[in-house]
Amino acid sequence: MSLLVKICGLSTPETLDVALEAGADMVGFVFFPPSPRHVSLETGRDLGHQVKRRALKVALTVDADDATLDNIMDVLSPDIFQLHGKESVARLRDIKQKYGRPVMKAVPVATAADLAVLPGYAAVADRILFDARAPKDATRPGGLGAPFDWHLLANLDLKLPYMVSGGLHADNVAEAVRVTITGGVDVSSGVESASGIKDPELIKAFIRAARATQELSVR
Repeated sequence: MSLLVKICGLSTPETLDVALEAGADMVGFVFFPPSPRHVSLETGRDLGHQVKRRALKVALTVDADDATLDNIMDVLSPDIFQLHGKESVARLRDIKQKYGRPVMKAVPVATAADLAVLPGYAAVADRILFDARAPKDATRPGGLGAPFDWHLLANLDLKLPYMVSGGLHADNVAEAVRVTITGGVDVSSGVESASGIKDPELIKAFIRAARATQELSVR
């Protein structure tokens, strides 16, 4: 199975087009005001139209209420909801039933104990996203450019598809894939020249490096 590559936190037509042209499988849009990558509903609508069917549209939210999700559905009609907060298993189930979209649940990881939540989420979610646990004083749960110990996933017994994020960039994505045997990688700050500012060359370099891991695996 081919590796899925997701570029998250896209906020301009120019960088979105670079990601699409470079072959991203998923493009993520952040609807969370504290994030430097937050997009308005109007911008989300425009970017969603630009995607057409060239990649899957992912809406990243953090403990969003139904009114927020209603608005996102109206403007973006995402292919996947990425739930990056403290959403419960019951909340995941409610969102899936109400909106009829797959959900990807972000699980913050710092120690092996953080994986104890997996059975509950795996019973409802369509995909798991492993991300580095944010510091206690952080204003947002992800996009902080910090990796976690990938070896915590080395012996993972999870029947559900999963992706890895947190501190990835072109120079370490191959090692992340090798250690975690993940089916997908997700990058945001690792393709930025400054916080919230995507760099076209870094986007292209990351996608090239991620694709190269597949070439190595089939040799």
